[in-house]
Amino acid sequence: MARGGCIPLRQQFGKVGVESSPVSEMSSRGVPCLTLLIAGRMTGVSKQDIRQQMWDYMESQNLADFPRPVHHRIPNFKGSYLACQNIRELEVFARAQEVKVDPDKPLEGVRLLALQSKKTLLVPTPRLRTGLFNKITPPPGATKDILRKCATSQGVRSYSTPVGLDSRVLVDLVVVGSVAVSEKGWRIGKGEGYADLEYAMMVSMGAVSQGTPVVTIVHDCQVVDIPEALLEDHDLTVDYILTPTRVIATGCERPKPTGIIWSKISSEVMGKIPILRSLRCRERQAGRDVTLQDEPRHLLGTGSRQPPPLSTVRRHQDPEQPESCSGQGEDGPSNTVFIGNLPRGTRVSELKRALRELGTVPQRLTWQGPRRRAFLHYEAPISAQQAVSCLQGLRLGAATLKVALARPQRAGEGTGSCAEEPRPDRRSAVSGL
Repeated sequence: MARGGCIPLRQQFGKVGVESSPVSEMSSRGVPCLTLLIAGRMTGVSKQDIRQQMWDYMESQNLADFPRPVHHRIPNFKGSYLACQNIRELEVFARAQEVKVDPDKPLEGVRLLALQSKKTLLVPTPRLRTGLFNKITPPPGATKDILRKCATSQGVRSYSTPVGLDSRVLVDLVVVGSVAVSEKGWRIGKGEGYADLEYAMMVSMGAVSQGTPVVTIVHDCQVVDIPEALLEDHDLTVDYILTPTRVIATGCERPKPTGIIWSKISSEVMGKIPILRSLRCRERQAGRDVTLQDEPRHLLGTGSRQPPPLSTVRRHQDPEQPESCSGQGEDGPSNTVFIGNLPRGTRVSELKRALRELGTVPQRLTWQGPRRRAFLHYEAPISAQQAVSCLQGLRLGAATLKVALARPQRAGEGTGSCAEEPRPDRRSAVSGL
């Protein structure tokens, strides 16, 4: 629905190099509109072409607002608070109890409205480094000024508590930023894929469904025609578009992502997002195909409900990590995991926190910090094998940890160990999580 009789602002992006100079037009409300003239059908345009031209246009027309320049960001724009106010017209916002709003600057007004309306506000952690969500909890008796602070990026850091994978979260409304969006509901973000991934992770957690409405907040000039050929299965679509002058119900019928598409995720991305590794472990245990983009399929035993015995997985050996650490010993499978290469000065609490975030909490933990290592003791060998898989690539500080099954215990020996790695000292601290 277009509100207030405003003439729709339509834009088209043509093939780069084919008459692509901007022509300023005005809507009935005096809002600048960017039109790129095209010859024939719109072919050859890419998402990055659209992003670049949108960023350039918003800067050149002085539509952008702090932080600037808006390049490589979800652009903030003059009038963003006015656009955010329009969410009060949506029944889906009035009904919502739990609202997930991205941390981008132009969405600050929606975060404030959610807090003022006493809704549960969930904000994704920046780049998903420390989890998926933070719940914003204003202090008791918070004033309007405090609520405004809570809605800012600083407030998200100061007044938030993490929400783990096991939290029973049911999100009623999702609000995302965009670089460009079409009236059909097709969306282009800043190119890093976090909004799409966050939504897919929420699907995997059971926090959202196909019926969960998605809203985006943009300047009028960001509403453009996007070629359908650019859309991929992992792209998130939107149901409502809010601008300073319009409330648009897209009626989008294109299905939203139904979960994480592991084949589109690289090992590098996995190494940067601990919660993603934890979700991957859970989906592997459920028998789903979790093969990564750059991972040989035969290594994962796809289609199996359990990871293959580690003795069947042949890897190039790290010269600093003996072969007997990464397979089964002669006395049967081990239920102990060796953690090595801990950074100097690491505290046991840091390792415990990482294990909790990944959902790989052992029954007990043997800590040998001065020797830069630890041993995780699980109830069963299969749990230890799954932990090894889940913890691969785990980083603490600047160090990537060594993770392997410890050698099984023999009669008369202490806790499991690795060849050429000293066995756990019984005098070392043994603690639970």
